[in-house]
Amino acid sequence: MKKVVVLQSNYIPWKGYFDLIHDADCFVFYDDVQYTKNDWRNRNRIIMPGGPKWLTIPTGIDAHRLICEVELPDASWQARHWETIRQSYRRAPYFKHYRPFFEDFYLGREWRTLSELNQHMIRQITHDLLGIETRFDDSRNYTLTGRRMDRLLDLVTQCGASHYISGPAAKDYIDPRRFDAAGVQLTWKDYGGYPPYPQGHLPFEHGVSIIDLLFNVGPAAPDFIWGWRN
Repeated sequence: MKKVVVLQSNYIPWKGYFDLIHDADCFVFYDDVQYTKNDWRNRNRIIMPGGPKWLTIPTGIDAHRLICEVELPDASWQARHWETIRQSYRRAPYFKHYRPFFEDFYLGREWRTLSELNQHMIRQITHDLLGIETRFDDSRNYTLTGRRMDRLLDLVTQCGASHYISGPAAKDYIDPRRFDAAGVQLTWKDYGGYPPYPQGHLPFEHGVSIIDLLFNVGPAAPDFIWGWRN
C-alpha cells in the first residue's frame, strides 16, 4: 500500500497542509501547473494584536506562468516579512526556540524562485520541526500527458499509488470513477475537528500559517495537527 498526496507548494502553509503530508507515504509537489496570483502560493496569514494579517510575497504581474517559473528578483520582502513575524510573535512561548530556524530562512539566504522557497520551507518544517518522515517528490521528475484530471491521474499512477488523498477543494474537478477505474482508492481529507490552542489573541483563528502554532505550542504542535485523533 502506498498513499500519495499531490499538491502545489504554498507559502508557510497552515496546519492542514502538514496534516496531509503526515497522512502520505509520498508527497508530490505539483508546481509545473498554472500559477494563480494572490493565492496560497505566495501569501499566508499570521496573527497580530489587531487580528489576522496577510504576508504576501511580491511576484509581479505576469499571469501566464507556471508556479515553478515564478522568479523573485527583489529580496527586500524577506526582511519585511521577518520583522512583521518578529514583532507579532516575540513574546510567544516558543519564539526564541524557533527563531534561528526562521531567521536563517528570511535573513540568511536569498530565494531565486517561489517554488524553491516554498518547497525548502515545507520540507524543513516537515522533517526538522514536526518530525514527519514522509518522502517528498516533484512532478517535474515525471513525463506527464494530458490536462488537469488526466494529467493528475497519470502522475498518481506513475508514482505507484494504491491510495490517493486529496483536499476537499479538488472535488470541483476530480471524478472518483476515474480513480476507481485506475485501481486507486480515493480519500477526501477532512479538516474538521482541529482543537484550538493558546493563540494569544481572540477570537481564535484556525486558518493561519503553521508558524503561529509552532511559536505558541512548540514541540507539542503535532498534538494539535494529527495527535488529537488518537
